[in-house]
Amino acid sequence: MALDQSFVGRTYPPTSAYEVGREKIREFAEAVGDGNPAYTDREAAKALGHPDVIAPPTFVFAITFKAAGLVIEDPQLGLDYSRVVHGDQKFAYTRPVRAGDRLSVTSTIEAIRSMAGNDILDIRGEVRDESGEHVVTAWTKLVARAAEEA
Repeated sequence: MALDQSFVGRTYPPTSAYEVGREKIREFAEAVGDGNPAYTDREAAKALGHPDVIAPPTFVFAITFKAAGLVIEDPQLGLDYSRVVHGDQKFAYTRPVRAGDRLSVTSTIEAIRSMAGNDILDIRGEVRDESGEHVVTAWTKLVARAAEEA
């Protein structure tokens, strides 16, 4: 069953603050194989003009995808998550994520489309620090595959 188009534009409440830690950044950079010293060495980050280590660009996915869970789990939307695959991801940064940031995410359903029986859901996550400053916008595209016909 196609997702309800009336959900386009629906915004969900901001998440609780996520405190970005140096160790989480280091672990993430190591996991993705990015040896940029600005991710692990405070002095290297400071030499680039940052107050502390910064996170790799895709680090914020963990925060924004968790926030998208409010959309995914909305029983009124009716998304069958067992049929969902991750279709695409984009980020637009105002500034890098830094160790010590306390970030919250507000998710909005930007688009719902049906194509070949599949539902395509675009979710925009606006990430702000505790002062309300915009840090990054993340767009997540989810594809709910059509149910197999018997």
